[in-house]
Amino acid sequence: MDLVAISPRIPVVGETIIGTSYFTEPGGKGANQAYGAAKLSGSVAMLGRVGDDDYGRQMRENLEQVGCDTKGLGVEPGASGVALIFVDNKGQNSIIVVPGANNAFTPAHLAADGQYFASAKVVLLQLENPISTVLAAAQAARKAGARVILDPAPAPSTPLPTELIKSVDILTPNETEAAILAGMPPGNLEPSQAVGIGRKLLDMGATTAIMKLGSQGCVIVGSGNPVLISAPKVKAVDTTAAGDVFNAGLSVALSEGLDLPAACRFANYAAALSVTRLGAQISVPSRSEVDDFMKSSQNDSAITAMV
Repeated sequence: MDLVAISPRIPVVGETIIGTSYFTEPGGKGANQAYGAAKLSGSVAMLGRVGDDDYGRQMRENLEQVGCDTKGLGVEPGASGVALIFVDNKGQNSIIVVPGANNAFTPAHLAADGQYFASAKVVLLQLENPISTVLAAAQAARKAGARVILDPAPAPSTPLPTELIKSVDILTPNETEAAILAGMPPGNLEPSQAVGIGRKLLDMGATTAIMKLGSQGCVIVGSGNPVLISAPKVKAVDTTAAGDVFNAGLSVALSEGLDLPAACRFANYAAALSVTRLGAQISVPSRSEVDDFMKSSQNDSAITAMV
């Protein structure tokens, strides 16, 4: 569950400031992506764990409202995961995640949910679950013939296992996560810098890396020439979960047969719409909104080959 405080700016260490508003809403990277993919007209099932508290019940009901299959979303005694989110008046955020029931989701649970992998075209993973569970899911998905996408977020404090990186078809880090994975200091990246980091990730075993660059769009680094897909211009209100919406859009588009650049363009438009609204899941646009946005602003996003 996301616990969100809005304030003029994000406080520094030791500082207390007065906020302007506060709200709670269902969140979590996996749930955001599942909710987003379902709202964008994907056929989606979510595997995971929530606590036996009110937050857990609310989060399950919210997923079910958009048609997400939650039969693989089990319940553990204790608290559901929460995220404490601070958003400033420029739409930037700072987040602390307390995993709660997410840490109880083990590889053994995945073995009981094998039927979901057998029917999946795309399996979307992130790092708010134990690494051992993420690895088991990637391997099960690869064995079943699904396309495996890993959003390496939150950024890991230790290097990802090489076995995991090699079990993934597409890595989708943002600027900070990409730099950390490549062993470099985090910071804002130009597309050319993102290409260099993407190539480092390929050297580590990744097949394809999509570097999410916020308002600059994204860069695809794979076996051919890198490709920059620019983002449409919007006024950002809250960037929370923009990366999750991107991954949701990417997954849906790939499941529908779009090639990778076209899928990234669709994902850029979905993410761009989401940052014009406050919140995580409540900011996810519908499929018709994204389709209409793309039709009305066809020249706002370009696909450009890089050298």
